[in-house]
Amino acid sequence: MGERVDPITVSVIQHRLHAIVEEMGEAMLRTSYSQILNSSRDFSTAICDPDGRLIAQAEHVPIHVGALPWAVHSLRKFFGDGVRPGDVYLLNDPYHGNNHLPDLTAFVPVFLPVGRTDAQRPEAVEAPQAERVPAEMNNRFVFWSINRSHQSDIGGATHGGYNPGATEIWQEGLRITPLKLYDGGVLREDLLHMIATNLRHPRDFRGDLAAMIGSARVGERRVMALLDEYGVETTLAGVDAVLDGAERQTRACIATWKDGVYRGEAVLDDDGHRYRDVYVRATVTKKGSDLTVDLSDSHPQVVGFVNSSYANMRAAVAMALAYLIDPHTPKNDGTFRPIRVIAREGTVVWANPPAPVTLCTNHCAQEIGEAVIKALAGACPDRAMAGWGRRFRIAIQGRDPRSGRPFIWHMFHARPGGGASSAGDGWPSEAPAGGKREDSSALSRSARNVSVFSIDSAVHPPMCGVMMRLSWARAKATSRLRVMPVARSSHRTSTAAPASRPERRACSSAASSTSSPRAELINQAPGFMRPNCSRPKNRRVSAERLTCRVTVSASRSNSGSGTSLTPGSTDRASTCGSAAKTCASKARR
Repeated sequence: MGERVDPITVSVIQHRLHAIVEEMGEAMLRTSYSQILNSSRDFSTAICDPDGRLIAQAEHVPIHVGALPWAVHSLRKFFGDGVRPGDVYLLNDPYHGNNHLPDLTAFVPVFLPVGRTDAQRPEAVEAPQAERVPAEMNNRFVFWSINRSHQSDIGGATHGGYNPGATEIWQEGLRITPLKLYDGGVLREDLLHMIATNLRHPRDFRGDLAAMIGSARVGERRVMALLDEYGVETTLAGVDAVLDGAERQTRACIATWKDGVYRGEAVLDDDGHRYRDVYVRATVTKKGSDLTVDLSDSHPQVVGFVNSSYANMRAAVAMALAYLIDPHTPKNDGTFRPIRVIAREGTVVWANPPAPVTLCTNHCAQEIGEAVIKALAGACPDRAMAGWGRRFRIAIQGRDPRSGRPFIWHMFHARPGGGASSAGDGWPSEAPAGGKREDSSALSRSARNVSVFSIDSAVHPPMCGVMMRLSWARAKATSRLRVMPVARSSHRTSTAAPASRPERRACSSAASSTSSPRAELINQAPGFMRPNCSRPKNRRVSAERLTCRVTVSASRSNSGSGTSLTPGSTDRASTCGSAAKTCASKARR
């Protein structure tokens, strides 16, 4: 902008912008309807400029925010200079700058306040008379206020958005290319009705969308107040200074690493269909303060939904760098200027349409980050960390017996441990209530290609009284599914009262009466994994409400010979079955 801003003002502007995106997140948390947003916090808030530069982000979901610049570029390509005050735009299509379909993004443009005088912030001494902004500048478009939120459902063949049987993107959900939902402040009700009609829970969607737009409106108001206080030129010059400062900090950090060419590889067992050992290979060249990340040698795109969109791949590379630099460095456009990314279309890291990509925010984003960090371990060994266990997504749908209202519950319990770093050892899972970590040898002995999951009947009050559908990408056709001991979580969201010790002993004896090896594992597991016979206080719970049925959807569907579990096939899981029988016997008493 040509204007020089003093360092104190730059610092104030930087922290004001960070406070704005944090407040946007708080507004979202307090007003959203769905569990995945108001409990699991699977959303992100940020501010970008019209050119797509990331100005500020809250500490929410890195894979979300790193992809936002390409979403802004997509909007700009579609609408050009037609953006007006009062507009609201939506986007979720991964082939138009988004990560994957469940992550719906709402954009609110921020314009220069009408009648604004471009004065500096008043000081103790009288400031010189400021010139008024020309009338044509009153409609100057200066920022985007953005909210990206993972929807509880986005349509498609399966509830929750994760369809392990998908072979093309249309089987994963509703695709929303850049779309204007509000035109000059007027809601296009026909478009909103069309979108909501294509989703399983339109009421929750409308509530979540209103929360998203409200959150972005909070950002709009706060940024306008900042512009009104400091003036547009001073604010924009301060933003440029913040971005340049972040670049200097990042380059100073990278410059301390050893120059060279480094290689790293991470592997997914399969894509759930016919491909095995899906690899992501990163060649990282470090020279001075510059990094070149080349992912061209990665596996060709696959049939299943572990492919990545381009924006998601760029976000994963940025995420890897963010893990390696100093934590106090702001994460914005300037931070990622030292990176140059090379990739090849048609690979698993940059799939061509219509490949399915819904799991990409977990896999292969995690593999991209792991390959880059593994490569740079030779350049900065004191900053790199070992890889993390593979993620296991579970989405449950059912009907709340108290209200009759359907729900979808995204479970975040099947989180494996993390690798070691120079700061200390890794860990296999969360620490149990007593503070002592589980012996990692038990988990390390688990065979390759075995998915690990747990069910706690007290996570959601009606969980024992609903049909549960478990969808995952790595359960094998031969049902090599093992229940491993998982440490007790100290954060429980159930309203159910915990069972007394005699009741728990009764639960254990009932579960041990079966000959199933899975039931034996339940008895060996800590309390989090044992059947929970608890029930809400002051409530009569019938045995029918405590009956569980599990529908298992395996991602692998073999077209050849052999037994396979395909999406929609049913199997009585003895783990949940034992819990259901025990809970039912308790209810009859």
